[in-house]
Amino acid sequence: MKCICVFCGSSPGARPDYIQAAKLLGQTLAQKEITLVFGGASVGIMGQLAKACLEAGGDVIGVIPRKLVEMEVAYTQLAQLHVVDSLHERKAKMAELADGFIALPGGLGTIEEFFEVLTWAQLGMHQKPCGLLNTCHYYDKLLDFLNRTVAEQFVEEAHRAMIQIDESPAGLLQKFEAYEAPRTNKAAWVLQMTQQANGLGD
Repeated sequence: MKCICVFCGSSPGARPDYIQAAKLLGQTLAQKEITLVFGGASVGIMGQLAKACLEAGGDVIGVIPRKLVEMEVAYTQLAQLHVVDSLHERKAKMAELADGFIALPGGLGTIEEFFEVLTWAQLGMHQKPCGLLNTCHYYDKLLDFLNRTVAEQFVEEAHRAMIQIDESPAGLLQKFEAYEAPRTNKAAWVLQMTQQANGLGD
């Protein structure tokens, strides 16, 4: 992997552990000579992630909507800062650049961005690894909910298993290196579930 996209909060969060995790991830990416792609902001976890990567000698690419640049929250000390017109363009550009996706702790935007690329993977639109850096067990309850979606037959187990999870950046990147996309057919699974619900299955 040459380039990892990281989704994370524009807020620092309630615990210093979140900032420390972002810094460690930035440093780890730099050490492994993996380019960081991120949302281009200088604030919160996002800014600390980029700063740590740069200070460790890493390469960083920011992608930020023009409106946020106008709000003066852009990380302007970047060799590459792509300014786009919308959030949709931002996500498309980040996905285009990246070989994998990591979500640090974050809010609605972080969760939305992560689940969009995960949905694309589920549909076979890419085979890139998607992972959660589960700092301070931040995502535990979300993972419990995802297990519920499998139990209630809204998500196939193979697609739930696509989410790589670790509490350390090095551990998560190691899982990324070993990742193999599942060979499943979302449409065939949905048809099978539909037939069973209609009493037409085996």
